[in-house]
Amino acid sequence: MDPQWNEVRALEAEIAALQRECRMLPEPSKKTSADRRLFQEIYQSNSEGLESSKDLRGQLEYLKSELSFLSKLTGINIRNYSKKIEDVTNTEMTDEATKKVLQRHRLSGNCSMITFQLEFQILETQTNGKLSSVITDLNIILEPTDCSELSEFASRAEERRDLFMFFRSLHFFVEWSDYRKRTYKHFKEKYPETVHLSEGAHSQCMEIRSTSRPGFELVVVWRIQIDEEGKVSPVLDLLTKVPLRALKLDKNRVIETAPRSFRTLLGVLGIEAALESLIRLLSAENMQDEDARLRSLR
Repeated sequence: MDPQWNEVRALEAEIAALQRECRMLPEPSKKTSADRRLFQEIYQSNSEGLESSKDLRGQLEYLKSELSFLSKLTGINIRNYSKKIEDVTNTEMTDEATKKVLQRHRLSGNCSMITFQLEFQILETQTNGKLSSVITDLNIILEPTDCSELSEFASRAEERRDLFMFFRSLHFFVEWSDYRKRTYKHFKEKYPETVHLSEGAHSQCMEIRSTSRPGFELVVVWRIQIDEEGKVSPVLDLLTKVPLRALKLDKNRVIETAPRSFRTLLGVLGIEAALESLIRLLSAENMQDEDARLRSLR
């Protein structure tokens, strides 16, 4: 056989083998289309996951900003919070359409210098699609506990299981406490020799002592009252400490009627102006002016 013919046959066999291998491979267009679809599915899944993650982050930032706004508005900061849910439905006592869920809540936080811890339970009852809830238990722990008005109020809130009243009254109580502190501090700095705060700016009492007449003293007692409905209001009273001899010489009973006159003064001038009037009455300069006026009358 011609050697050239043999070479041709070998080349034909090699070409046929290559053709068979090509037929076994997937068509380029089909493979590219399948890969493209797979890539699009993966990209869409990742995009949806990314968008979902962005939405969650956006919601979290929004909730944080709302919580920050409420904290600034109310002065109440929640530090820790936990919640447990328990299905307490009793199938023997209720019908199949009734479901009961007990929520156990614990939280702690502060309002200015007052810290609190709360534990309360909420019983949710769902009957025929209607949902109702009630607070079944409430425990309140406040620190510091040296404020009798606040301690008594917390006990009433526990008895009534009224969370809204507790937070609302706590907010206003702290506002009045801070205002009393600022007011006392202002007068102590302005009249350091006349005004005395035996328990510091947080004290309920402010002593106004005469620097030129020892024994003459007025005591302002500023309490913050919380009534049965949780309404917070300031209550200021005046006590007098004067020598017995001065009482005998007080023919017009000015000292005796001073507490009642002070309440009238509060209604007319307001707290700060009324307090300053008392302080100026016993301050050194005014006492000297009064002595000078009396000497001129003689």
